[in-house]
Amino acid sequence: MNALSRVLRFVRPILGRHQNIRRSLVALDDRAAIARHALAQRLPWVIRPSPRQITIAITAACNLRCQGCRYGRDFMVGEHLELSTVLQVLEDARDAGVATARFYGGEPMLHKELPQMIERTVALGMRPYITSNGTLLEQRIQELYAAGLRTMTIGFYGVGDAYDGYTQRAGHFDKLRRGIEAVRRHYGSSFEIQINFMLSRHSCSMDSLQAAWAFAREYDLFMGVDPVSKTIPFFQDPSGTLDLTEVHREELERVTHELVRLKREFPHRIPPSLPFLRALPDLLLKDAAKDIPCDAYELLWVGANGSLQLCDVAFPLGNVKTTRLRDLLFTESHCAAARDGFALKCPSCMCKIDSRIRRNGAVRAKYSGP
Repeated sequence: MNALSRVLRFVRPILGRHQNIRRSLVALDDRAAIARHALAQRLPWVIRPSPRQITIAITAACNLRCQGCRYGRDFMVGEHLELSTVLQVLEDARDAGVATARFYGGEPMLHKELPQMIERTVALGMRPYITSNGTLLEQRIQELYAAGLRTMTIGFYGVGDAYDGYTQRAGHFDKLRRGIEAVRRHYGSSFEIQINFMLSRHSCSMDSLQAAWAFAREYDLFMGVDPVSKTIPFFQDPSGTLDLTEVHREELERVTHELVRLKREFPHRIPPSLPFLRALPDLLLKDAAKDIPCDAYELLWVGANGSLQLCDVAFPLGNVKTTRLRDLLFTESHCAAARDGFALKCPSCMCKIDSRIRRNGAVRAKYSGP
């Protein structure tokens, strides 16, 4: 059981109003993790499953065709989770101490019963949020808000034609903009939106970054950064057209420098940590993530076909369509997966890379300077 997650359920509303307290508690949690991770290098058994967040890919369907993304094409095609399965998973996750439920896809707003899932999450005392492309917000925001949704993250691939070109769907940037405008018109700042700027060859330029930042400021959005990853099962780019190489180092370093500057000037508006932002060139050009122990022991991931894994990349634990989640958690297999994930016995990926950097003393120190 995750006692900290249980506490977070009750204090999160307070933390939302007092950002200084929230930052202090995150820093305290990171220091405790640094000590635990250092000890785990000698005593691996100190790493135990401690799930704080569950990601539920409720459907594999998607209305976009983003470069590299396989959802809606050849990854779990036609799969989705029934409402009864999701509600049961949420109940078991709550009992396991999970504090946050993330609804994912494909495109989660294509699932007609998403509001019922959100409503049940709130009733169970957990925090729901969705990761979406945002193009269906205009149609669905009112029912989702009524169900209790107050937070979402949006994959962000550029402004205007750059977005439409990457998603291979003409006119969808305008749908995204109209959706965000509808949110602000109806609910103002009571609904939190974070755009995650996907940093790849497609977007690695000062013009792209400045356009994304201007969009974020125009609509009162938070802005995160997602470095492109080569090892996520549902994201493949055989052509290599999204990969950054040494040829792109100069521009990547300029983009990194600007992100660091923006973070210093607007620390609340850009949630990623400074060490993570400074590490971006090494993460993208040197695959530095392969040497940073992983804290995916705090995660659970459920695919649209019911498959349960520690994270969205590796360590299968069973299937929630055939076995209750509660019967798959804290087992010997779950404990082994937590230790193996920490030890990076998996494909190198960017999962939780920000917290991984913050929670490794040596790596954090390396990227804490100018």
